[in-house]
Amino acid sequence: MDTPLADRMRPKILDQFVGQEHLVGKGKPIRRMIENKKVISMVFWGPPGTGKTTLARIIANYIEANFVSFSAVAGGGVSEVRKIIAKAKEDYGLFQKTTVLFVDEIHRFNKAQQDAFLPYVEDGTITLIGATTENPGFEVIAPLVSRSQIYVLYALTEKEVEIITKRAIKFYPKHSFDKDAVKHIIKTANGDARTAINAIELSSSISRHVTLRVAEEAVQRKAIYYDKKGDWHYDTISAFIKSMRGSDPDATLHYLARMVKAGEDPIFIARRMVIFASEDIGNAQPTALVLATSAMQACHMIGLPEASLILAQTATYLATAKKSIASSQGIWSALADIDEENLDPIPLHLRNAPNKVMKNLGYGQNHVRYPWKVEKETGRKINQEYMPKNLRGKKYYKPDWK
Repeated sequence: MDTPLADRMRPKILDQFVGQEHLVGKGKPIRRMIENKKVISMVFWGPPGTGKTTLARIIANYIEANFVSFSAVAGGGVSEVRKIIAKAKEDYGLFQKTTVLFVDEIHRFNKAQQDAFLPYVEDGTITLIGATTENPGFEVIAPLVSRSQIYVLYALTEKEVEIITKRAIKFYPKHSFDKDAVKHIIKTANGDARTAINAIELSSSISRHVTLRVAEEAVQRKAIYYDKKGDWHYDTISAFIKSMRGSDPDATLHYLARMVKAGEDPIFIARRMVIFASEDIGNAQPTALVLATSAMQACHMIGLPEASLILAQTATYLATAKKSIASSQGIWSALADIDEENLDPIPLHLRNAPNKVMKNLGYGQNHVRYPWKVEKETGRKINQEYMPKNLRGKKYYKPDWK
């Protein structure tokens, strides 16, 4: 059986490792730990394909330790843990060789299984490195967490995935890869190096000439031509906004789906909806701004893919809401007058009067603070002017909804 490409190209030294600079960069904790050859037990928490297994192997290699991989998915139990511990003790006693026990998917082990590691972590028989995609604060027992350092690994950037993808392509010197095919593989990897490597491997088995069609077949995803810095980006968000403005929820969802599928930042979409809620709905349905703001906060907390549900709910609400541009047109008109008209003095009765000098000059004189209250109590109409002299009678805000 052929060794998978991901294993064949797995880095063996730290300088070949791509990503997680906050952990392995110059002066960062894991690099310092390796350089000092003083490695403690730790838990790597992060999404798939971010280098958890590779980093554990590199650590073991640098400190010249036995590397033992143990997976909850493979069904390892407490009895197997004891065998590993016995071998670790023997190797340390005979050869002074430490053992790094890498526990993949550690969150899948039950409490009893996790408890079995504890005494041997405490006495230094093993250096435990756990890997999990789940929050270790919830999924790993507290005694293990307290005796380990938690390190968070992040999804790789597209640039980092590109570096790994180009390395993978070098394993197929007799193949040719079209640029748009490689770009599609990088984008659909979504920060997962293993996904990108597997896509290169599968693509190369389909054809010697890897075209976009071949790449689409390999990753089972259609390419969407959407450059976040190009025309497709601006055209799609423009169509999305115009569809909401035109009160068409179906077209709104179509363009939203295009952006979600293309990997657009959900916060960018949500931010545009916040602007839309104020600019195009305004006081005709003021709750639109509240919902849009909440949606942006929720997207920030949740992230994709579930954030697409939040975006869809909010976008359809905005598309079907009453529309008004009264406040938008009002501020645009007021800003235009600031640029074009003379700025007459603020009326004296509206000015602040913090001292006697200003009071003697007429600041705040005859100002009625609560006209509505006086009118209600006396029945007398209060005609108080608020505009500068040259703009008296000017109307900026003209409610335009039914």
